[in-house]
Amino acid sequence: MRGGPRRPPPAHRLYFATPRRPDAAVTHELASIIDFIRYGASRFSAAGLTFGHSHDNPIDEATHLVLASLHLPPDIPPAYGAGRLTSEERERVLALIERRVSERLPVAYLVGETWFAGLKFKSDRRALVPRSPIAELIESGFTPWLDHRHVERALDLCTGSGCIGIAMAEYNPDWQVDIVDISDDALSLARENIVFQHVEGRVEAIKSDLFSGLKGRRYDLIVSNPPYVTEDEYAALPGEYSHEPKLGLTSGEDGLDICIRMLDEAADYLTDDGLLIVEVGESERALVEVLPEVPFVWIEFKVGAMGVFALERRDLIEHADAIRAEARARRDR
Repeated sequence: MRGGPRRPPPAHRLYFATPRRPDAAVTHELASIIDFIRYGASRFSAAGLTFGHSHDNPIDEATHLVLASLHLPPDIPPAYGAGRLTSEERERVLALIERRVSERLPVAYLVGETWFAGLKFKSDRRALVPRSPIAELIESGFTPWLDHRHVERALDLCTGSGCIGIAMAEYNPDWQVDIVDISDDALSLARENIVFQHVEGRVEAIKSDLFSGLKGRRYDLIVSNPPYVTEDEYAALPGEYSHEPKLGLTSGEDGLDICIRMLDEAADYLTDDGLLIVEVGESERALVEVLPEVPFVWIEFKVGAMGVFALERRDLIEHADAIRAEARARRDR
C-alpha cells in the first residue's frame, strides 16, 4: 500500500551513521511532549531511518510515536504540547524511540495503532501498515467515480488489516461491505478492526484466494490494494519493510501476477454498472505495457498520480480475450 508508498522515494532516506544511544544525563533534560517529539525526530533523522509507513518525515513519525504511546489523539490542541511526562511515561517513550532506531520497526507496530482515512486502526505484524492513497477516495466519497452510481454492496479485495473496507463502511453507512484476504493472520487483525470500529453488522471478513470464496456474490464496487512489489524490489527494500508480511507485498517478476488474475475474474463479480478500482503503485507502467489496449483511467490525487486505476465492468468484458491471454501466459510460466 502507498501514501506513504510501499516503495519509499529516495528523498525519504537520510544517510548518516547511527549515533550511539544517548545516556541518561542527556535524556533527563527532556520534560514536555514537545521535547520528546523534537528529540525523537532528531534521533530518527540522525539514525538514517526510512519513512514510508503512513508518514514521510521524522517529525510526523515522532509525533505519532509520542502521542500514541501517551494515549493521546493526533489532533491534540497545541497547548498540550507543553505538558510534562511522568517518569513512567518518559521511560516508555524513550524505549520506543530506541526500538524504532535499533530495530527499524515501523511506528505503527511499536504503538499498535495507526490512522487511515481519519480513522484509528489496530496495526501489527499480521498485516501491512495501512498507507494507501485510496484513503483520499474514501474521504471524498469516490467522487466523481460514484457520483451517478448506486452502491449497495462493495468489496475490499486483499484487505490486509481491513482498513479500506472498514473505512468504506464507516463513510457509507448504507453499504454492505465484504473484506477478503487469503491470510489467516491478516483476517484475524481485520476482524479485530471490525469490532474496534463497531461495524459488525455491515462488514463481513471472508477468507478467499481472490474471488474463489465469493461464488454467487456480486458487487457494485470492488476496491483493491493488492501486492504489487517485484522480487528484485523486495530484496532492495529498507529494513523497515522486512517486518511486514512478504505475502502482502510481492506479486511476481513484474509485480502484476495478482492484479492480472483479478482483472481476469472481476467481471463475474461486478454488477452490470460495476466499477473496479485497483492500486498497482509503480507497476503502473508495466501494466500498461502488457495490456496496452485496456482503457485504464489513472486517478489523480492531491499529490498527483499514485498508480491507482479505475475500470468499468464493460471494459473488462470488451477486453476479456487480451486479459485472459495474459493471465494464461502467467499461469503457464
